[in-house]
Amino acid sequence: MVKLTKDELEEKLKDLESHKGRHTEFITVYIAAGYDVNSVQRQLEAEKSTAKNIKSTTTRNNVIDALEKIVRYLKGMKKTPENGLALFCGNVSKVEGQADLRIWDIEPPQPLKTRLYRCDKDFVLEPLRVMLEVSEIFGLLVMDRKEATIGILEGKRIEVLQKMTSGVPSKIRAGGQSSQRFHRVTEGLTKEFYKRIAEEMKKIFFEMPKLKGILVGGPIPTKDEFLEGEYMATKLMQKVIGRIDIGDADESGLKELVEKSRDILADQEIVYEKNLLERFFETLGEKPELAYYKEKDVRKALQYGAVETLIISKKYDKKLAKELMEMAENTGAKVEIVSIETTEGEQFNNLSGIGAILRYKIQ
Repeated sequence: MVKLTKDELEEKLKDLESHKGRHTEFITVYIAAGYDVNSVQRQLEAEKSTAKNIKSTTTRNNVIDALEKIVRYLKGMKKTPENGLALFCGNVSKVEGQADLRIWDIEPPQPLKTRLYRCDKDFVLEPLRVMLEVSEIFGLLVMDRKEATIGILEGKRIEVLQKMTSGVPSKIRAGGQSSQRFHRVTEGLTKEFYKRIAEEMKKIFFEMPKLKGILVGGPIPTKDEFLEGEYMATKLMQKVIGRIDIGDADESGLKELVEKSRDILADQEIVYEKNLLERFFETLGEKPELAYYKEKDVRKALQYGAVETLIISKKYDKKLAKELMEMAENTGAKVEIVSIETTEGEQFNNLSGIGAILRYKIQ
């Protein structure tokens, strides 16, 4: 069994959600990471006895058949997978009186902490759904003396939350103003602007439970004046994990800030995806014999067992993707699902939506 990625799990959940039981006959079993699979097997054997008391013959038979199928599956396992196991089984036939008994097995991307047996009209999916939620958010601020943009980095998505302008005049003085007076006015307006930025940052980020860190970007004097001037609340100042020199203070500045913070964000999904696709494009350009993007070439490389990493766009044909992923898993190739939320991801999808980095050259 192969551990699912978040994207693969999302697809599985959509499939499971599409099925509805006629009665309370869908079986859900969660085995927590580290829990003894044999104990679960014994529990389900006991549930078969209880199921014999169900009044409806059809429901009773469907429940017992599903339990027996799961028990047979568990008998073939020596131990619980590293991250635990989720099993779903039931008669999904759309036609009354006909049987289409199916079973799904899922090793999730994160350790399961839930132990559960449930017989219901729907599969219980909530313990897996929570794994799709982004667990960490980064606050973003780009600023200069004239404008500021506040946003967040959530997984692979950059979102603008607030845009602000200062009203600080340009360096040309209004008629008759002395240089010193003009300087006092602009400095006063700048400090007020900094206070407004800090207040907005507090409103947005102070009570954000998933906030892991804050990145601040801007020209060298401006961002440093802001950060060192004690405008921000101490709690938020402690969250600042990077100050980056950039020129733009608008939405494009947020993208540049994330781009230039790669080392800091090394484990973040967006950076991981960018690095993966950059490696693919570099290999394609410099060593085209070790990178394929046409489906027939990728398939051939998988048949030879030559693929190190199979890359599939989230927008790629689902049926073909599933087939190629199974081939990859059978040959020990790593499977990566990429979004179209990054420039590289969109470029990859427009190229073909599928790619392979090879272990070795094939004829």
